[in-house]
Amino acid sequence: MKQISFVQRSRGRHWVGDGFPVRSIFSYNDLAEQMSPFLLLDHAGPADFEPTSRRLGVGRHPHRGFETVTIVYAGEVEHRDSTGAGGSIGPGDVQWMTAGRGIVHEEYHGSDYARRGGPFEMLQLWVNLPAKDKRVAPGYQGITAAQIPRVELPEAAGTVRVIAGELQGVAGPARSYSPMNLWDLRLVAGKPVRLTVPAGHTTALFVLKGALRVDGSDTVVGEAELAVLEREGDTLQIEAVEDTTLLLLGGEPLDEPVVGQGPFVMNTQAEIRQAFLDYQSGQLGRP
Repeated sequence: MKQISFVQRSRGRHWVGDGFPVRSIFSYNDLAEQMSPFLLLDHAGPADFEPTSRRLGVGRHPHRGFETVTIVYAGEVEHRDSTGAGGSIGPGDVQWMTAGRGIVHEEYHGSDYARRGGPFEMLQLWVNLPAKDKRVAPGYQGITAAQIPRVELPEAAGTVRVIAGELQGVAGPARSYSPMNLWDLRLVAGKPVRLTVPAGHTTALFVLKGALRVDGSDTVVGEAELAVLEREGDTLQIEAVEDTTLLLLGGEPLDEPVVGQGPFVMNTQAEIRQAFLDYQSGQLGRP
């Protein structure tokens, strides 16, 4: 049975651009080894925005060496990138962008959402690419809520949306470069849930709303907290203290050097220097 290794808590809120009030939960600067293959988790919101005609968000900026996964819980996000891909995602939708050898993109509130305003909440997860895949062609997966299969848990304990990986023979639509599970769970209070996950993988639970216990522990994991579990064992038992929304992150550790600076994450300092040179010369993001 998997046990809690530690609980990671947000260190406060800051703005990313003018559209995303973010709580940074972890990054490769502090938990690169413990969270591999995951590099960063930002929780934007929950917040309310007034109706506006302004474009709120983040303008054009580069990435290289990893993937960004954006999950919208409330509001809308519009994406455009240097490959020509893009679109608008709303509640329940997922944007999975592979930066690979280099991409330049922008992220703003959806125009329809901006005009009407209202609640806004999303998660952005950075997923590292294995060294052999860091120079792959950039790509974009726009995954709608309707494309994400839902698994009903036994005893009416809740539901799981399988974004990536597999649960009970149900596979998620997202394609990844290393083995991983990304599950969006809604749990009913007071009903134990047992899940099987790969032994040896990184496994963590991020609570967006509510609270839960892991394997009968006295530790209550609450809103905007991340429970990082021991890698030993393949069984996870959790119980919601109150009705809870959470995201399960699970992935095979890459066991490779992580060298990052801002929007670039590679394996060596030389590769980081090259990324900056390529961006400054206008080469990054070209076909």
